[in-house]
Amino acid sequence: MWLLLAFLSAALLGFYDVFKKKSLRDNAVLPVLFLNTLFSSLIFLPFILVSAFAPSVLGGTMFDVPVVGWEVHKFIVVKSLIVLSSWILGYFGMKHLPLTIVGPINATRPVMVLLGAMLVFGERLNLYQWIGVLLAIASFFMLSRSGKKEGIDFKHNKWILFIVLAAVAGAVSGLYDKYLMKQLNPMLVQSWYNVYQVFIMCPIILLLWYPKRKESTPFRWDWTIICISIFLCAADFVYFYALSYEDSMISIVSMVRRGSVVVSFLFGALFFREKNLKSKAVDLILVLIGMFFLYLGSK
Repeated sequence: MWLLLAFLSAALLGFYDVFKKKSLRDNAVLPVLFLNTLFSSLIFLPFILVSAFAPSVLGGTMFDVPVVGWEVHKFIVVKSLIVLSSWILGYFGMKHLPLTIVGPINATRPVMVLLGAMLVFGERLNLYQWIGVLLAIASFFMLSRSGKKEGIDFKHNKWILFIVLAAVAGAVSGLYDKYLMKQLNPMLVQSWYNVYQVFIMCPIILLLWYPKRKESTPFRWDWTIICISIFLCAADFVYFYALSYEDSMISIVSMVRRGSVVVSFLFGALFFREKNLKSKAVDLILVLIGMFFLYLGSK
């Protein structure tokens, strides 16, 4: 069941990436990110309030948000800081790079999660799973060659560095998620980490963006900003419940979630009219074959 949830989360993440790319086109990054965190927190705020003031309404359901003290909330604040760091780096990188480059780079994030899962949680892979991982690694190196055809030098392009650092932070977040899901309610973590992100983003917006807003790319409203929050919340909701299963493996869940690249790649080709699609398609096929072997190894 947890593997099917991981595939569903991957599909939702793909649409999240598409709406994020659309929202960031010729737009200010930090306000878009702030609104994303704001709308996401508003989605979960009713569940927090109902669980606190009318516990019998949601009690015993998957939407119940347990009331806990600071000794628990401090772990969720750390989660918020890690995720927000990844998002800030990832949003800036995505604004300046083709979606067909960003997607496959993000698809290599699970390799870092895999190494961490083996070291921290003692997870072990079988032959099929190892084949899937090695194919994902191969796709990254092939992608660097595709990027050079578009004038994107992986070694000297700062936006590539931003995406890579975002992937590293995302991998740390994935490992931390597995740790949290071993002891905390999934709805508790997801609802409150979104709320805390709003409070973290407020000083960032007021101190870093607002004073210099006229000197940089202006902010413009786009309806797809709301879609970012909706699809991200849905993807994370399914993801956290996948991890809550006792036999779930974060190394596999993380790898499957990167299958979102299929959706983002198709939209990058059809709607954003990105270039050099044939060679990138080979990278995508490697990722898909890797996903298939991961599925075989996890049955």
